[in-house]
Amino acid sequence: MQTHCQALTTRQMSLKKQPLEVIKSEDHQSPKKWCISLMEDKFNSFISQGDHPLVHKVFGAGSLFSPFLFRKYFDPSDAFPLWEFGSDILSSSSSVQIGGRSAVEWLETDKEYVLKAELPGLNNKKQIHNVQVVVEKGKVVEISGQWRESEVKEWKSGHWWEHGCVRRLELPQDADWRKIEANIKDEVFLEIRVPEINNEDHSGISNIPRPPNDVPIKESHDHQLLVSTNANGHGVK
Repeated sequence: MQTHCQALTTRQMSLKKQPLEVIKSEDHQSPKKWCISLMEDKFNSFISQGDHPLVHKVFGAGSLFSPFLFRKYFDPSDAFPLWEFGSDILSSSSSVQIGGRSAVEWLETDKEYVLKAELPGLNNKKQIHNVQVVVEKGKVVEISGQWRESEVKEWKSGHWWEHGCVRRLELPQDADWRKIEANIKDEVFLEIRVPEINNEDHSGISNIPRPPNDVPIKESHDHQLLVSTNANGHGVK
């Protein structure tokens, strides 16, 4: 029997993937985004009046952008510490499944953090568009897109849910955010891979082999300076 974590991966195996640019906040100037919170009462009012065919697909059960993705209501524009929770724990809820199959999955290997999600749409004809992946100050990865055209250029600064959608996730402390990769397959399946910082990358130096007979190595002043200069970690929000 196919497990929850294998379901989404199996459907993606035969699809061609295309790289998706990951925008780093340090080289991307933008207005203040997501400054208006999507409260639960406001969301319920919006979803009950939504007459666009994509509204319930984008914000409904099983979608990466659903406020109820993690069982309880959580504003998607707030950063959620996804990788602190096992996929099998939060994913047991029907809110992360579509028709009994997995729509979102995440995991941690010994080298990286992974997120896979099926983007919402209608029969592969009407999909969310202008999908962006942005890394914010090395602390948050943000996935956003538009589900309908907007005459408002800076729609992310206002009532963003009326034009688009977002999911913001806290990056783990050992995430190498500068090397994050994103791919999209068949304009439907999104995959984000976040490498972990290994000890060698974190210290800025390679491990120095010890000479025979365990003769200790005397570290130079420059070596000590290199260690102190490069021992900076990345915190989370």
